[in-house]
Amino acid sequence: MRWVTLVLLAVLLLLQWPLWFGERSWPQVRQLRANLDAQYQANEQAREQNQRLEDEARDLRHGMQAVQDRARREMGMVKPDEIFVQILPASSPMPPPAPIASQPMPGAAKPAPRR
Repeated sequence: MRWVTLVLLAVLLLLQWPLWFGERSWPQVRQLRANLDAQYQANEQAREQNQRLEDEARDLRHGMQAVQDRARREMGMVKPDEIFVQILPASSPMPPPAPIASQPMPGAAKPAPRR
């Protein structure tokens, strides 16, 4: 009877070995599922970014408003009769005031004297 128990125990261990330590074991399946979930998240983020870029490209092709917004934001462009106002955060230091157009710029050529 003891031999039968040992043989059955050995058969059970041989059947369980691939489940825990083989090529497609439970720990490896768990790791693969975690990798798959991470890839799904990366794909979703890429899909959202592609959608934003597609929307922006469509706006740039069909509308001048997007072109104007981008020119204002990235290049600081202003329309001829427009006043640009920039609101700085309270924590940033104040920039030096811009020179007034009626005053000559330092280092600029002086006007010729009248005769």
